[in-house]
Amino acid sequence: MIKILDVSDYQKWDDFVNNHHDATFFHLSGWKEVIERSFGHKTYFLYVEKNGAISAILPLAHIKSALFGNALTSLSFCVYGGIVGLDQNSMQLLDKRACELAEELGVDYLELRNRTRQTPDRPFKDLYVTFRKTLETDVDKNMQAIPRKQRAMIRKGIAAGLQSKIDTNVERFYQAYSESVRNLGTPVFSKKFFQILKEIFQDQCEILTVEKDGQLISSVMSFYFKDEVLPYYGGGTDLARAVQGNDFMYWEVMRRAVENGIKVFDYGRSKIGTGSYSFKKHWGFEPEPLFYEFHLVKAEALPDINPLNPKYQLFIAAWKKLPLAMSQLVGPWLSKDLG
Repeated sequence: MIKILDVSDYQKWDDFVNNHHDATFFHLSGWKEVIERSFGHKTYFLYVEKNGAISAILPLAHIKSALFGNALTSLSFCVYGGIVGLDQNSMQLLDKRACELAEELGVDYLELRNRTRQTPDRPFKDLYVTFRKTLETDVDKNMQAIPRKQRAMIRKGIAAGLQSKIDTNVERFYQAYSESVRNLGTPVFSKKFFQILKEIFQDQCEILTVEKDGQLISSVMSFYFKDEVLPYYGGGTDLARAVQGNDFMYWEVMRRAVENGIKVFDYGRSKIGTGSYSFKKHWGFEPEPLFYEFHLVKAEALPDINPLNPKYQLFIAAWKKLPLAMSQLVGPWLSKDLG
């Protein structure tokens, strides 16, 4: 039987996620509330129940935008998603239901953000990779595993007297992050979104901020799941470049993770050929392809909503010139539909 998740079954859903080796942080039930409260989008967290127990799950969000199209995605605002199950029959039931739901909603397409290929006959976007690495149990061994030139960048930050602190609120993080994404020409999410992430995921959501002589340098919001750390949203102020603030920041996330017994560092998704892709390669991480599979409904071709698309270049160039306060005001109105 296929059911839609409600609050009474959040714990049962999360128990399934925490015990399934293929489930990710982005399958947790908390994302349902995060997406609905932050952006107002309708979610459909579907699951198959057999003999009173969950046998498969599929979190979906529906974004209908005049600017960016109409899509049903597992999962919007997340780098991983897709169906997770105990048996093929349960997974096939959810896949069929997702396609039916996409047709009922009249979307352009259904997108399943898988880490591995699930349905070979479906089109997928050869655009994204992820960077994941098993950590050594010794801090110094992790430093030595980083290529020499990147180690030098980290040590410059250490020599500059940078310090990292764990913040309990999003204020300094939002200042650094919004400045950084504005400089990239990307609309920023609302501060409310990050406040809700911190509220919902609590200790699984940590903000590490780098400062020098009391001045804000950079900040990153990381997620902790099982034995993994995922530095997910990060950015630096104009001061960061001169003191290698971002390099030091990610090293501090790694160092603290090792000291807390974390085994996997998930550097997250990047588009092939971008600066982010090169940055992570410089740390000695190897890219792993992500298989974002599509079931086309009204669309005749795969969507191309990303900054590499030439039609967005004028917008990106103009956005980089916006005053920071203006980008913080207008950005959330656009970014809420960029899931």
